[in-house]
Amino acid sequence: MSGAGGRTMLAGERAPRAATLVHAAVLAAIHAACFPPAERWGETAIANQLGQPGGFGLFDPAGAMLLGRMAADEAEILALAVIPARRRQGLGRTLLTAAETLVRAAGGRVVFLEVACTNAPARALYAAAGYREIGRRSRYYHDGGDALVLARPLRRDAATDA
Repeated sequence: MSGAGGRTMLAGERAPRAATLVHAAVLAAIHAACFPPAERWGETAIANQLGQPGGFGLFDPAGAMLLGRMAADEAEILALAVIPARRRQGLGRTLLTAAETLVRAAGGRVVFLEVACTNAPARALYAAAGYREIGRRSRYYHDGGDALVLARPLRRDAATDA
């Protein structure tokens, strides 16, 4: 069976679900399980993002969520979270690939995101997916940590993405 981005899905895998305003509480619960209290996004903040023009979300009820936004031909991944018990099982990669497919279908040419310099697992995921560092935001996070700004260009045909 083919999944997001044309990737073959393994037995037991599910395609990510599109998140709407009614899913804001689910996304907030997943986000809360993954981030320190000062960095958690509540239901209202997530609903506000989903309700904005260009806002989009994806989730897997098993415990993964992605929140993004698109403007013109650019998209930004605002949050990607997988609950600790489900990490390293491909959920994050599946959501990321699905978001890229959605962005590409809407005419997007590039995806941006920020990731904590100290978040080695997320940095590895993004590097494997073709994201490259284009900048750094000093003291970006509540704890004073820096963020790397990453980008990945998208081509019209997913099979030719670098």
